[in-house]
Amino acid sequence: MLDRIALILVIIGALDWGSVGIFNLDFVSWAFGGSQSAASRVLFTIIAIAGIWCISLLFRDREIVHEERRPA
Repeated sequence: MLDRIALILVIIGALDWGSVGIFNLDFVSWAFGGSQSAASRVLFTIIAIAGIWCISLLFRDREIVHEERRPA
């Protein structure tokens, strides 16, 4: 569950950076009152922590899930 939340936050951060690069518009700062507002800084920090967490996904062994097939 924590992995999925972190991944969602990293995707939000990536989309925000993409919007800055393409449109020169920072959606997070715009939505939370500017890049220096406390809410924006907290959200940027949470996204950064999620990005650091996602680094661990690179080094984990993958679990193989076998589905049991039942005859029809």
